[in-house]
Amino acid sequence: MNLFCLKKFLKLSFLQGVFLLLTLLWENVGPFTTHATPNLASETESCENLLMGQYWCETPTIDPETQSEIGCRSDTKTVRVPCMPAEDIVCKGIDGKETQFNGTTIGFYKNVSCRWTNGYKFETALLLSIFLGMFGIDRFYLGYPAIGLLKFSTLGFFFLGQLVDILLIATQFVKPSDGSDYVIDYFGAGVNRIKLDENTYENKTCLKPHPDQYSTTLKHPPLFVPSHSMSEDILDEYLFD
Repeated sequence: MNLFCLKKFLKLSFLQGVFLLLTLLWENVGPFTTHATPNLASETESCENLLMGQYWCETPTIDPETQSEIGCRSDTKTVRVPCMPAEDIVCKGIDGKETQFNGTTIGFYKNVSCRWTNGYKFETALLLSIFLGMFGIDRFYLGYPAIGLLKFSTLGFFFLGQLVDILLIATQFVKPSDGSDYVIDYFGAGVNRIKLDENTYENKTCLKPHPDQYSTTLKHPPLFVPSHSMSEDILDEYLFD
C-alpha cells in the first residue's frame, strides 16, 4: 500500500514539473512576447493607397461655356480633385502625418479623366458636314486642310466621302485635329469609348476590376461611402440587393 502511494506521488510530481516547465517556456518564447515576431502592420499607409470605398472625391466643376471640367489639362486630359478619406480612417495625409479623418477633411488629391475642349462645337461640325461636306468645309473646320482640299476638288469624293464623313462626325469618331473633344452638353449625347488596359480585363461582355487592384493591405477594411450624387434607387439596390 505504501509503495503504491509512493508511485502515485512521484507520478503526480513528474506531471506537475512538466506542466510548470511548459508554462515557463510559453511565457518566455511564446506568442505573447513582444520580441517574438515583428509587427508588419505598424507602418501607416499613405492616404493615396486607400482602396475604393474608403474615400470619396469631389465632382469637378463644369465650365458652362466649354461644357468641360475647369482645370482640365490638354496634355493628359486629367483634372486634379480633392479626395476625403472616410470617417475613422487612419492614414498619412498631405502633410505626411498620421491622421484619423472625419470624412470631410482632404486627405490627398487625385487625377481623374476629363474632357478637354478647344472651341470646336459638335453641332457646327455636323451641320457643315451635312450641307457643305461636298466642298470639304467640315474638314477645314476640324483642322484637316489636306482632306478638305481633296473633297473640294472631287465634290466630296463624288458625294461618297461626304456621306462617310457625316457618319464619322455623327458618331464622334472623327474629332478636331488638335486632339480636343467637341463642345457638347456635359450630359448630352457624348460618346465615351471603353478600352481594356492593365487595370481591367474582359469577362464575356463585362469589364471588371483586375484582382491586383485589391491586393493592397491596409489597417481598415473597405467601407462603402455613398456619393452625394447617388440616387436613392441606386443606394437601395446596393444595400439591399
